[in-house]
Amino acid sequence: MTGKTPRASGEAAVREAGPVGAPVIVSNEPGSFAWSVLAKRHPAIIQQVRDAFPYGLRQHEALDTLLDEITNGVVQPLAPADHDHVCWAAWGHEHFGRSWYDAPFLWADSYFYRRLLGAVGYFGAGPWQGADPFAPFKQAELCGDVVDEELRALDTLATAPAEERATALLHASLWGNRADLGFRVSEGESAVDDAVVSGLVADDSATLWQLLPAGTSATVAVVADNAGRELIPDLVLIDHLLEHGHAEQVVLHVKPYPYYVSDAMTSDVVDCLRRLTEAPGEAGRIGGRLWKAMAAGSLEVRTHPYFCAPLPYEEMPEDLRKEFADAELTILKGDLNYRRLVGDRLWNPTVPFPERTAYFPGSVAALRTLKSDVIVGLEQGTLDALDRSGAAWRTSGTYGLVQVRP
Repeated sequence: MTGKTPRASGEAAVREAGPVGAPVIVSNEPGSFAWSVLAKRHPAIIQQVRDAFPYGLRQHEALDTLLDEITNGVVQPLAPADHDHVCWAAWGHEHFGRSWYDAPFLWADSYFYRRLLGAVGYFGAGPWQGADPFAPFKQAELCGDVVDEELRALDTLATAPAEERATALLHASLWGNRADLGFRVSEGESAVDDAVVSGLVADDSATLWQLLPAGTSATVAVVADNAGRELIPDLVLIDHLLEHGHAEQVVLHVKPYPYYVSDAMTSDVVDCLRRLTEAPGEAGRIGGRLWKAMAAGSLEVRTHPYFCAPLPYEEMPEDLRKEFADAELTILKGDLNYRRLVGDRLWNPTVPFPERTAYFPGSVAALRTLKSDVIVGLEQGTLDALDRSGAAWRTSGTYGLVQVRP
């Protein structure tokens, strides 16, 4: 079987279901979201990366080989000389030699980015070592005029009551590149249909703030998702937590190397901090406070190899487990972190969020815009309203959620 003619049935998904019952998401159903990522998005990313850099013949040939493999061939292992060969050999031994479309979607999606980095020479000795292939896309977004507008909005928000400001900044962090929506402060509880229209399909914001009362000495862990326009609202929220006493220390966890096109690394944090500090008004003041917080240790950036592993957080190593256990609250940002948190499976959407995250070492919150099929923790009425809408609500990025397990 080739990548162009994947199996139309869900046989592989059922075979991979395992003891928990919900099928693991695979990409072998044409027309599914997972299929579209492998069949359309991955080839497009290869072309975009190719066009963004004046790579040499070796990189172009390697990209051609990768493109042919993901569209017409089977999954190939890393070379024995690769620094992480042993890890990926363990993670992927049952998938090598099979169609990319038959591997679990989370694994195949992650392995694609690892192979892309290898193709452009990111890890190897040579002139392209350490050159982020996604940097041009991140920088273009960060330098755009839209960011100027979003930073200017902070001037108005600075005079809002603290509770409204907290809600707005939390929503801005959730929506990321739809940050303007984050400044719509909602009051009271909405009816189901109103919640669907507003875009929040689950909202445990009140529980989150109850866990972080003003004046606490808590450490909060924030696991970042995307860089650029999405990381700036995260940093602004972190400043609010520190400035208003909701946390004594914030540990910001980022990726150790480029991943999923726009995922944040330490260099991206620095770029965003510079963007803030160079801005006028409230944005500049926030940037200055965060810069000082880094020097004082109240804001610390950390990373871990597991953030680029194709595995659920349920299997996290003990050192990372301890990191999260030591935090009063861990906030996981974005869609990929959500997939890893609850498991990349076709759960019944009404399965309780606390049930799926009971293993997590400490209180955990998910701030996520829906961009994949995975979802848990919905009320039945909300689910019915979403299904009646006829929209591709799971994957369109139109809806978001704040889910908390105390």
